Amino acid sequence: MQRTSLTSDECPIARSLDQVGEWWSILIMRDALHGLRRFDEFSRSLGIAPNMLTRRLNALVEAGMLERRPYSEHPPRYEYVPTAKGEDFRVVLLSLVAWGNRHYAQEGASVEIVERDTARPLVPMMVDAVDGRVVPWDACTLQAGPAASPGMRQRMGAMVHPDTSGAEGS
Repeated sequence: MQRTSLTSDECPIARSLDQVGEWWSILIMRDALHGLRRFDEFSRSLGIAPNMLTRRLNALVEAGMLERRPYSEHPPRYEYVPTAKGEDFRVVLLSLVAWGNRHYAQEGASVEIVERDTARPLVPMMVDAVDGRVVPWDACTLQAGPAASPGMRQRMGAMVHPDTSGAEGS
């Protein structure tokens, strides 16, 4: 069965999932952002079948998340290095770590997000793009952007925005 492509979907979540939504891709990006570069390193870390690893690496290169660079001519060997787009995926992975720890680590966190220099714990947050102030998650919402189609504007307008004051709906 052919998978539906979401590349032309207007929703940024759908478009993003079209590129990296397959779980092997996310785990490969996790390892690449943690410093793994070579096919055998990914294979050892993930226990993934070679043909699947080849497909996922090729897809991540095609998506612009990884760059394929030769490191040996005889025999030809390549390493896979995160691009700027791939580096930007780090925030997604860190958010998944925080979310997974909060909801699925009943025994305690096996991986924590910490500041490199101090080892102090960190949490994902939203920051105002204009003045740099931290905005609490419950004060964030989505709205139609400047390039939104009429259909997207209608979808965004129909979304229910939770009332965080404790009162019932609006």
